[in-house]
Amino acid sequence: MTRSTSAKYGLAICVLLGVVDIVSLASLLSDTDDGPPVLVTLSGAVLGVITLVGARMAWRGGDRRGVVTVIVSRVISALSALPAFFVDDVPDWVPPVVGIFVVLTFVGVGLLVVALRRRESSAA
Repeated sequence: MTRSTSAKYGLAICVLLGVVDIVSLASLLSDTDDGPPVLVTLSGAVLGVITLVGARMAWRGGDRRGVVTVIVSRVISALSALPAFFVDDVPDWVPPVVGIFVVLTFVGVGLLVVALRRRESSAA
């Protein structure tokens, strides 16, 4: 994959979201019960690390597998956040924040998919 403008922006958005997933581990250190369950936080952090590894692969060598890794890890992360819209005991601020992250995920993933398709069409 060539590093087109859409690929650069898509990777940047996905890396930012991956870092947020990793930083969310800090919520386990707080004494409040407002945070997500431990399993959700840990799985999110793992997905964040996977995103960063995939992004590095994609950035350094234009590796298609890296881009696909980023896309899959971000989609799984977004899907794992969706229960925040349906669970009754989440704080009022959580659904709008999750909504922003889900929208950013689909923007970032969409940009990466566009970059992958451009590569496929130019290679044919």
